[in-house]
Amino acid sequence: MNDFLIALEYEGITSRLKRLSDTLLYSTKDLYKSEGLDIDPNWNLIFRLLQEHSELTITEMADTLQFSHPAVIKIVKKMKKRGYINSYADKDDKRKQVLSLTDKAHQHIKTFEAYWTAGTEVVEDLLADSPNLLDELTKIEEKVNQLDYKQRVLLKLEK
Repeated sequence: MNDFLIALEYEGITSRLKRLSDTLLYSTKDLYKSEGLDIDPNWNLIFRLLQEHSELTITEMADTLQFSHPAVIKIVKKMKKRGYINSYADKDDKRKQVLSLTDKAHQHIKTFEAYWTAGTEVVEDLLADSPNLLDELTKIEEKVNQLDYKQRVLLKLEK
């Protein structure tokens, strides 16, 4: 049977990207579980941010990653529950939580980094035949940031 999403061409692009993302995500989860690592696939982003900046608020993380506040909160809650993140109320604004890596995080990060590095190499291998994909993806993201999908569809409908 032919792949329906491929047959849809441009109409299927968002579903194909989601499918690819889900495939990589679930495979990464399976890898971490089979290796006894008690982390989730997207946690490396938070680990990396806190390695670079030592302390950040949820808002700073969300802005840096260009993720929604709720998405970052969800990740951070799981990381706190597993003992990888410390938090305390900001001294100037008690509503803000300042986050940092725990001792446990620092103890395990070298192990995690080995998996992240190997994973990056795998992605590089997967993209070897598509050397411009990252540049092209950036161009698409920039266009969507200038005028989002909804706005573009509504403009097309006005014609």
